[in-house]
Amino acid sequence: MPFTDLALSPKVLSAVEAAGYTDPTPIQAEAIPHVLDRRDVIGIAQTGTGKTASFVLPMLSLLEKGRARARMPRTLILEPTRELAAQVEENFTRYGQNHKLTVALLIGGVSFEEQDRKLDRGADVLIATPGRLLDHFERGKLLLTGVEILVIDEADRMLDMGFIPDIERICRLVPFTRQTLFFSATMPPEIQKLTGQFLHNPVSVEVARRASTAETVRQLLVSSSTTPKDKRAVLRREMQNASNLSNAIIFCNRKRDVSTLFRSLQRHGFNAGALHGDLDQRERMATLAKFRAGEINTLVASDVAARGLDIPAVSHVFNFDVPSHAEDYVHRIGRTGRAGREGDAITIATPADGKYVAAIEKLIGQPIPRQEPTETDTPADRPEEKRASSPRRGKQTETRTRRQDRPAKASGSKSEEGRGRGKRDSDRVVVGLGDHVPQFLLRPVRRPAPASEKD
Repeated sequence: MPFTDLALSPKVLSAVEAAGYTDPTPIQAEAIPHVLDRRDVIGIAQTGTGKTASFVLPMLSLLEKGRARARMPRTLILEPTRELAAQVEENFTRYGQNHKLTVALLIGGVSFEEQDRKLDRGADVLIATPGRLLDHFERGKLLLTGVEILVIDEADRMLDMGFIPDIERICRLVPFTRQTLFFSATMPPEIQKLTGQFLHNPVSVEVARRASTAETVRQLLVSSSTTPKDKRAVLRREMQNASNLSNAIIFCNRKRDVSTLFRSLQRHGFNAGALHGDLDQRERMATLAKFRAGEINTLVASDVAARGLDIPAVSHVFNFDVPSHAEDYVHRIGRTGRAGREGDAITIATPADGKYVAAIEKLIGQPIPRQEPTETDTPADRPEEKRASSPRRGKQTETRTRRQDRPAKASGSKSEEGRGRGKRDSDRVVVGLGDHVPQFLLRPVRRPAPASEKD
């Protein structure tokens, strides 16, 4: 089915054709007609299947009539992270090139004044993270009573990041008669309860088994010991041995591990960048731009980058840490094997990760192929072994061992061999002050006379 059969407006079809697309993905083919019919939609599909265009394209067609008023957006799109919000804005820019719509982006890391100016001009499309949206609302700079379409993207990620109370509040602030669209790769029970509360007779569009992984992604599980140094050595080995590796995203569970691994890869000659929540927005967007442009080919990231980032040509994904939430595994490895391309996803697991691996395999409904390490870490990979193997370190260790094995000499004894050479034997055990006894301590001590002699 081509896009021309989906009842999109001529302006939208022209922009889609200019972008080089002719046929919609399954989620787009099924969701777009329902959105154009003003129905509430729950869309579930694997990451990388074009969910964003499933609501962007029909929204552009619906917004061709009418105009926005100051501080009263016509549509609202909620995203869990700044990167996803910026990416949706890029989609509106690409497909809305024939429209004269105003798009406002409300995310952290950008001044309130600049965002206020956009709201004052009137926003046809408002893309926001929940926290920054509520900040503007509480400052009296935003009214949500004019929202016609509400989109909640990556709804399960909203749950993981603790945004559900904010989402519930926002849903009460927008009109009851709005059209609501939910899109995600997974749909846990908590999100199902939310959809039952805020959606009205929704149409469910599910083009793949829930929480399934793309068939274009080759998965592999590699064993490692628990120590971070060993895991880093295993990661470097897998990256060096990987076939057809053009670029890679490496995921860590914690922000501090992202920084540590990033510095380690740079020391070992890898062209790497880092992406985590502690970086300001300008740094994060600059790093992503460099990765997309190929200026860096390795991106070390926390789960802030796992959801929805559209970088089509990622050849490899490495899970340096097994995700503690099984759903995150689906989103992480979904960064590769996109748009019909093939990709590789390699996960490094320690003995302590057994329960997380079991949860992932239960979620995706299949075992992950295993590969036991074929070699152990070499001394060059382990700084502590390099230090221990240096000549000076080895001599000190040997000397310390011999000293512990020798019996202690009596106090005040001297080494004849040491006196003959005029210096101390470095291997001799020194008792007390050794050869360095001050002269005043060597003087004879006068003992007091006994009481009988005094008398």
